[in-house]
Parts: sequence; C-alpha cells; structure tokens
Amino acid sequence: MARRGAGTALLLRLSLLLLLHLGGTLGCASVTVGSPVVPLGSAVTASCSIQRELCRGLEQGRVRISWMLDNKPVAGSQRQGPGGTEVSNLTLPRFNHTQARLWCCVEWNGTKQRVGVAEIRAGYPPAKPLNLSCTLNLSDYGLTCQWEQGTDSHLPTSVVLKCSGETPRAPCCVCHRSRAQAVTGCTPRGGQSHCTVPRRLLQLYRQMEIWVSATNALGTAESEHLCIDPMDVAKLEPPTLQSIQSIPFQTDCIALAWDVAWGTEHMELQCELRYRAPEDPAWALVTGIIGRAGAARRCGFLFGTQYRFQMRCRRSSASALASWSEWSPGRNYTTHEKAPTGKLDAWWGAQPAGPGGRLEVQLRWKPPRQREANGRVLGYRVTLSPRRRGRDPPTICNTTHTQCSFSVPSGTRRVYLSAYNAAGESAPTEVVLLERKGQPLAGLRAVPGGERSLWVHWEAPLAPAMAFVLEWQRVTTEPGHCSACWQLERDRAATTALIQDGIEPFQQYNISLYPLYQGTVGVPVHTTAYSQQKAPTQAPKLHLKRISKSEAELCWEPLPVELQNGFITSYTIFWANSISDVASATVKPSLSSFVIRGLQPSTLYKVHIMASTAAGGTNGTSLTLVTTVLDDTEIQFLFLALGLVFVVLIVLLICFQKNERMKEQLWPSVPDPANSSLGKWVPAAVPQEPLQVLAAREPGPAAISTVTVLEGEPGKQPGKEHPVLPAALPALSRPYVRQEGPGEPVQYARVGGAGYRGQRLLPEPGPRFYENLRGRGNGGGGGGTGDWGFLEEPPATFPLLQGLRIGGAEELHECRAD
Repeated sequence: MARRGAGTALLLRLSLLLLLHLGGTLGCASVTVGSPVVPLGSAVTASCSIQRELCRGLEQGRVRISWMLDNKPVAGSQRQGPGGTEVSNLTLPRFNHTQARLWCCVEWNGTKQRVGVAEIRAGYPPAKPLNLSCTLNLSDYGLTCQWEQGTDSHLPTSVVLKCSGETPRAPCCVCHRSRAQAVTGCTPRGGQSHCTVPRRLLQLYRQMEIWVSATNALGTAESEHLCIDPMDVAKLEPPTLQSIQSIPFQTDCIALAWDVAWGTEHMELQCELRYRAPEDPAWALVTGIIGRAGAARRCGFLFGTQYRFQMRCRRSSASALASWSEWSPGRNYTTHEKAPTGKLDAWWGAQPAGPGGRLEVQLRWKPPRQREANGRVLGYRVTLSPRRRGRDPPTICNTTHTQCSFSVPSGTRRVYLSAYNAAGESAPTEVVLLERKGQPLAGLRAVPGGERSLWVHWEAPLAPAMAFVLEWQRVTTEPGHCSACWQLERDRAATTALIQDGIEPFQQYNISLYPLYQGTVGVPVHTTAYSQQKAPTQAPKLHLKRISKSEAELCWEPLPVELQNGFITSYTIFWANSISDVASATVKPSLSSFVIRGLQPSTLYKVHIMASTAAGGTNGTSLTLVTTVLDDTEIQFLFLALGLVFVVLIVLLICFQKNERMKEQLWPSVPDPANSSLGKWVPAAVPQEPLQVLAAREPGPAAISTVTVLEGEPGKQPGKEHPVLPAALPALSRPYVRQEGPGEPVQYARVGGAGYRGQRLLPEPGPRFYENLRGRGNGGGGGGTGDWGFLEEPPATFPLLQGLRIGGAEELHECRAD
C-alpha cells in the first residue's frame, strides 16, 4: 500500500508538469519587475499573474502563489485580479545580491512548481577613469593611452577611448568637450586599461581632445579630457653620451658631448642630465639643456671621484604632459685628483716604554672625507715637526692604515699627521699628547638606537669642554682591539651621541667617554650596552658539587659573553622527582652555585637551569641526581662506631692469644686418653726385656744419644735428703725417643735428677722392669708404696712411666755404688 501511494503522488506531479508544459508558462503565468537592473541595496518590486483558464489542471480549486529568490522562499501578497486571474505582488526593501533569479511558483496537490522567472542584477554606476596619459610611438605613429580603472560596478560596463579634433567653433585647446566630431579611437580588450589609437584617426601637430568613457545600465562616467598635440607626447629615443672630460685642468668643472637619437635630428629638444657618485644617496639633476646636439658644461664636482652620467630628452615645444625619453645608458667618469685638504681627526694613547726614558704612543685617526681626500689616499705620514720649505722632517711612521704605534722621547708633547695621494700631501695636523687627569663626566649611559646603533647620553661637564671622544669595544672571551671603534664629537654643548660604526645586534660593547678640556684630557667613564637582546644561545651546564640526604649543592660555569645575547638578569633552577610538582628558585646572575634544600632521602631528582635576559630565557640540559640515605656526619659516626668495635675485637683477640691462663679459663683443654699419642713413647733403651706396648709394630733397638751431667744444689749430700712432698721429686736425667719406625732415634725428652755433681754409667746388671726404685735406693725397705707415694706397680697403659721408673732406678743404683 505504501508503494502504491508513493507511485500515485509521483504520477500526479508528472501530470501537473506535463499540463503546465503543454499549456505554456507564457500563457499561464507572467512575471514583471520594476527594473531588471537596480542600484545595489535598493528596493525591488515584482508581480506574478496566473490565468486559471490557461493553466490546465488548475481550473478547479484555489490557486496559491509563492515566491523564491534563487532557492530562498520570500513572502508576497495575493489577490484576485480581473478576468479570473490570480495576482501576487512582492516587494523586497533591500536587494543585496549582485545577481539573482526571482521565481513565481504555484502549489498544486501539495507540490510547489515554478511557473515564471525574472532575472535581476544590482550594482553601481561606472566609476570615473583616472590618470589618463598618452604616448606617441614614432615607429608607427600610433597613440597609446593608458588609465586606471575605478571601483568595480558589478555590472557589465563598456569602456571606449574617444577623441575629437578641434573645430573653428570649438577649439580643442580650451576643452569645451564638443561631441560633434567625437569618434571612438579604440576599445580595450578583456578588461585591460590601455589601447592604441591608429594613425588614421590622429591629427599630428594639431590639438586633439582625448578622454575615456565608461557606460553601464546605471549610467556613464568619463575621465578628464586631454587636449594635446600627438607630437607633444611622442616617445623619443634616448640620446647618446659621446665624451666627458675635465676642463680646464685643476678645476671642478667637466664638459660633456652628446648626440640625439636617429629620427629626431629635425626636432628642437629639451634635455636633462643626471649624475651621482657611488656614495651619494640620490641623483643630482641638471635641467635646461636646449639644442639638437652639442656639448654641456657643469661645475661643482669633487676631485678624484667617480661619477655616473645619464641623459634624456623631449621636444622643447611640448606641453607639460609630454613624455620624456628613457634615460640613456650610463657612462662613468673619474675626475682628476689634487692634494688632500682639511684636518684629520686623531686620537691617541701613551704610556712609558721602559727604563729608557721614552714614551710609547698609539696614534689613531679617521680617514678624510671624500670632499677632503680629493682622490684616493695612498698613505699617512707622522713626523715630530711640521714640514718646512726646502727640507722634510724625519718620519717616525709611514703607513697605509689608520693607526700607528711608535716610540718618542718622554718629553715629546706634539706630533704631526698628514695624508697624501698621487697629487700631493695635505697640510699637517698637529696632535697634542695631553695627560689624562682632568675631571671625569657623570651620568654616562647607553640605550639602543636601532638594531645596529647605540645612543650614548651623559651629563654636561662642570668645566667647559672642547670636544668629546667616544670609544667602544666589543666584549669577547678572547681579548681584541678595534682601532677604528672611536669617534670625535666637536660640539662643545653635546650631551648625546649616536654610535653606528661596527655595532652588531646581540653583542655586548664596552663604551668609554673622554672629555677634552683646554690643556688636558678628562679621566674616562665607562658603561656597557647591547643594541638588541634576545634569549641566550644556550644555558650553563650544571655540575653536582655536593649531595646529602636532604640537600644538593649545584654549580655552573658562567656563559661566554658571545652566547649570552644580552644582559643575564637571573638564573632559575628547576627540580622535581617522579611524584611531586616542579619546584624552582631564582638566583642572581652574579652567583655560580646554589644549594637545594628540603629534599627527600634516597630519592631521584631531575634538575635543570634556565638562563634569562630581558628578551627571554633558554633551558639547559637535565641533570639527574639521587640523594643519599645518610648525611656525611651520620656516615662518619657510623664508620667511627664500626672502627671502635673492630679495635675492641682486635684487642680481645690479642689478649686471648697471649694469656694462656685466660685461654685456659675460657677454653679449658680436656685430653682424650683414647686418642692420646703418649702410648707411642718408650724409653730409649730397655736392658733386659722389651716393653710390650699397644702398637701395630715393634720398635727398633734404642740407644742413648746424649748423657747430661746436672749439678745439684750446693750444701746437700747425696742420700741425706729428707722426705718431701711429691712436688719436690728429684729429676732423673734420661733421654727418651719416639719410635715411629726403623732408623735413627730422635731425642724427645730428658729427665734429670737433682743432688749430683756428676754421673757415670757402670756396667752392672740393670734392675728389673717393675722394681721399686725408692726401695732399691733405701736397701729394699718400704711397703706397698715408696717415700714418693708412687704405686709399686705402674699402670700398664703408661709405658712412659714404666720407663722412667726402670731407667731412673738404674741410674740411681749406679750412682750409689760409688
């Protein structure tokens, strides 16, 4: 159903269009406007009439008329007209379109259909053409005129160049703007603002009236009328300069010969000459040169100077509107030279030249101006006395530069400076070497005068000054000296001066000012300045000087003056960690270090520095630092404590090693009989029967390797000792060896007995193994124990004791036998 409804509506629209087309829009509707072209912004009226009987399909029902301006609906009024017509009127109070279409539409069955249209244009009347000028071309004698178009009118405009010749009733010379004989001279192409009137329409050597006319639907405008003779505006070819020479010699005058161009030989010409030197800002113009060809003379030229000459001509009888020819090709000429004139501006510096009593002088001067040089200066000469007739003074300096250093006697107060060229030498300039001890000036300051200049200001001196000398030197890392960076101000009342020579932007200059008094030179005052500033080329590089858990000390090297680009106003330090905002601090430009306080222990920070001038700032590279866990003082205390602990431990260890008693008290030695090696020790010799020891192998035969005689205490007789405690047992001298295997015996111990002066071994049978030594010495008395309290039977597990008992008894027996 929806598709069927859409198809029905489409068929209705097509049928309406077919009916309107078959009926014709001209017969069905008519659209009229007040004017198809109106001034821009004015009101527009329109009317649309619909004849119902001529519009098929609209005979029945109400006809509704609407308007559209291009594609924008506009409202109009509708009424019933005569003869069953429907009329709609429209008024647009301000029509602001330069071009638009106004449509009349009818609505039928909900569809708006366009049945009539009117095209409306809006604009302005044509503007007046300006600056009309014409030139006659002598090659084809066509008159080419050009002008300037006025403002755009937004309407189709026709432009023509009209001309008319003079008549007896209306002479053209008074420009009455007669239209009787006006003809169209030419029409410009494609919106151009120039065209050429052919020769057939011109009247040569007679006055003609020429003007430009512009016309559109809203009106006509004309330019100013020109009343000219076409020959007066003829474009002549430029003349030719034949020769230039100085006449007479040693004057400032020249003679110039010239010739006219081809085709103008019969004309009376008016010519102009212009010339200038390379350093001149503008041309010098010579007017009033009349004639067909010939020569011209001009004075006032500088000596030894190169000039460039050019010439142009026009008809002498032409009006003020006549065109000049182009300037002729330039011709150069250098005037002759003569000796320099005038005085040289000089400045000096002097200091003692060692113990020889001489004075070292540094003399500087300015080259003479071109008006005074009178040619190319070949050099300069410095003498101690002026030149006199017949003889030349000795020369102390002869140079092509504008400075000279020389040594003179200490009493010298004057030197003489002169310049010379190919034509001669100038009069000497007296230079008085005055001492610099006068009153200095006050209030010296310098401000930018431009990108390449500086204004210097100072206060007027208390004493009258004869002149002022300004010196300036560019400040650089490497020392240098500019010999030409000075100037002399001869105005005695001056308090300002402009420095222009050798000034560069973004460079620092030291400026010194010397007042010149009568008979002395004032002490200089100094200042520094920039002609232009900008942000520094780079920022200083940060270095970490010291760091702790809460502080970091940074330092940097000052920027070289060539990279500052202005006066450093401040340094700004920025720092931040990964969790806090950026903090900053401003440092004076005179400082080169800064301490950041309030940092967190064991934290990573990023720090950078910014150097600033009055014109901006520049950031440096970032420096990463990490704070410590402890301060230096805390670390020192920690190391001190560790050192003390280490010293105490060393002392205790030494004490334990040296003091056996303490060692025994702290670490008592507990022997293990089962693992003791004492069972491996046996007497050196067993006379009768071997000792059965618990060993895996039998010991070899033992031999006595040493016999030692010990002396007893004096006053004691053998055999008369009183019984004493076991601690006072007599020492028995007996060597013992350790039997580890076959071979030579090794002495291990010796047992001595007290109370004897000497001993000797007697060849008698030895005692038995287990005989009581004490009982044997006493004649066999005693019981189960002897006087020393030993058991009669030594333990079987101690062979050493058995050997002591047996060996000792034998020796005692031998001694008592004596």
